[in-house]
Amino acid sequence: MEKVLVIGAGFMGAGIAQVCAQSGYRVFLSDNDQEALEKAVGGIKWSVEKLAKKGFVKEAPEDVLARLSPEQGLAKAAESDWVVEAVFEDENLKKEMFEELDRLAPAETPLASNTSSIPITRLASATRRPDRVLGLHFFGPVPFMALVEVVKGEETSDPVFDRGVAFVESLGKWPLPVRRDIPGFVINRILFSAFRECAELIDEGIVSPENVDVGMRLGLGWNIGPFEIADNAGLDTFLRVGKAMKALGEDHLVPKTDLVERMVEEGRLGRKVGKGFYRYTEDGKRLPWDSD
Repeated sequence: MEKVLVIGAGFMGAGIAQVCAQSGYRVFLSDNDQEALEKAVGGIKWSVEKLAKKGFVKEAPEDVLARLSPEQGLAKAAESDWVVEAVFEDENLKKEMFEELDRLAPAETPLASNTSSIPITRLASATRRPDRVLGLHFFGPVPFMALVEVVKGEETSDPVFDRGVAFVESLGKWPLPVRRDIPGFVINRILFSAFRECAELIDEGIVSPENVDVGMRLGLGWNIGPFEIADNAGLDTFLRVGKAMKALGEDHLVPKTDLVERMVEEGRLGRKVGKGFYRYTEDGKRLPWDSD
């Protein structure tokens, strides 16, 4: 049984660990925060049990969960066949992580990042094996989103890139090959281009978030609107990605308005805290922000 180390027990890391365990991999979920690990394992247990009841997971939930181990630190990198980093969108933090992983992981183990904006080549520069570093950009919530961008850095070898595509397929996901390493890759560049205009329109009072989302669904066939996407991903995450894009010279993909920054300062981080562009009831129902 192949072993996968997932680093970061947040929303994305927990989701990646879950789909790997559901797909038959032995999974180590690593985080330095014990409370975060406990919360992630509890969330995975709840999700797997719910999916099993609906018939989306064919195994008994306890069999899936038996393949998952919470871990503090990176020691399990030494016995892992895959490493997927899913920590905060901070280039320096990720480089520190890759430098340590380069020291700990076997030479043949691919090192993947779930970064949504930082070029893989920049992260690979922190290692002595840039040919074995690639991007695996999952979309959240990971158990329900079918797409994963597989990103080839400037020095990623073709065999490692092909292994990345095969690994994504083994998870029951659809790999989108990205063969040129540019900030934001493909889907986030398209999303942020749309979100930039949408954020400016609502900050100017021209339209409401809910009407933009309805318009994008009914007029352009989107399954979910840009502000629903932002609330699901977390506005703090959107803010970090925007700052990373700007630092990488992609100012044209970032809203000129500081709307998202103001909302984050107010604690409106999205669905995970019950308030963002929308309000959320305890049972998860979405309501317009200014509704009674």
